[in-house]
Amino acid sequence: MAYDHKAELSKPERFSPGHRLCSGCGAGILCRAMTRALDEGDRAVICNATGCLEVSSFLYPYTAWQDSYIHGAFENASAIASGVAAARSRKEAKGEIKGNVKVLTIGGDGGTYDIGFQSLSGALERGTDMTYFCYDNEAYMNTGIQRSSSTPRFASATTTPAGEVSQGKQQNKKDLTEICAAHNIPYVAQTTYIGNMKDLHEKAHRAIYTPGPAFVNVMSPCPRGWQYPSEDLALICKMAVETCVWPLYEVIDGTWHINYVPKNKLPVEEFMKLQGRFRHCFRPGNEWTIEEAQKYVDMKWEKLLAKCSD
Repeated sequence: MAYDHKAELSKPERFSPGHRLCSGCGAGILCRAMTRALDEGDRAVICNATGCLEVSSFLYPYTAWQDSYIHGAFENASAIASGVAAARSRKEAKGEIKGNVKVLTIGGDGGTYDIGFQSLSGALERGTDMTYFCYDNEAYMNTGIQRSSSTPRFASATTTPAGEVSQGKQQNKKDLTEICAAHNIPYVAQTTYIGNMKDLHEKAHRAIYTPGPAFVNVMSPCPRGWQYPSEDLALICKMAVETCVWPLYEVIDGTWHINYVPKNKLPVEEFMKLQGRFRHCFRPGNEWTIEEAQKYVDMKWEKLLAKCSD
C-alpha cells in the first residue's frame, strides 16, 4: 500500500482531542495513527490494558474513543481480545456482522512486557486474529514511575533511583519485540514517532490487515518519567533511531527486514543527554555508564543487522 500522507491526515479522527494525556506524551499520537490506519468503513474493537492511556482516555461517562472500547485489568487485555475475536468469528459465520471489524489491543510496557505478558504470549501462540500495539514508555508511569522490565539500564526510576550507591536500574531492557518474533507469528514490527509518521502508519496498516496475530512495539516517550520538555518528543524519538537505541525493523513471516540504517550512527549519549533520567551518567566518575550503554547498543545493533535479509 502506497502511503499518502495528505490522504491519511484528511481522514476523520477516531481518537478525539480533549483527553487527559500529558502534553508531550506519545500515547495519544499512537492512538490517532493506529485508528487512522484502519481503512475507511472498517470498524474496530479496542481492548485496552490498565495504564496511563486507559485512565486518560476513558473516564465514565466521557471517552476519547470513537470505536467500541473495552477496558480490562492490567494483565488480561490480550485474553479479552481473544474472546472478542472468537465472538466476532462466530457472529461472522452466522451472518450477524456486516462489514470488516478488527480487534486492536493496546497497552503500556507495564501491561505488556510484565503483568500482561502471559496473556499476550498465549494469544500469539494460539494464533488469535488481533493486532497488539505496545506504547513503550519504559516504566510504570501511571502509578509513580517505577521501573519495569522495559526500563533501560542506568535509567533512574522511583524504585531504582540514582544516587551515591546506585546508578539507576542495573539490568538491561527486555527485548520484547524479539520475544514476540520468536512466537513465529505472521507480523512483528518496531517503530516510533519520527518524520511524517510514514513508518508508523505503514506498519500499523500492515499489522492490522495481516491475518492472524500481529505485534507492533512503539517507543513512546513520557515527559514526566523521562524528564524532558514536552516539545522535545520528536527529537528524542529521532535520536533513539539515529543512535540505534531503537532500530526500525519488521519481521514478516519469519523474515527480518531493517527499515532504516543511519548514514552516520550517532553515539548513544546524544539520546541519553536529552533526558533527566540519565543525568547522573554525565557526572564526573560515571563515564563508565555511558561506555557500557554504548557497548550494549552496538552489540544489539550488530545482531539485528545479521538477522536482516536486506
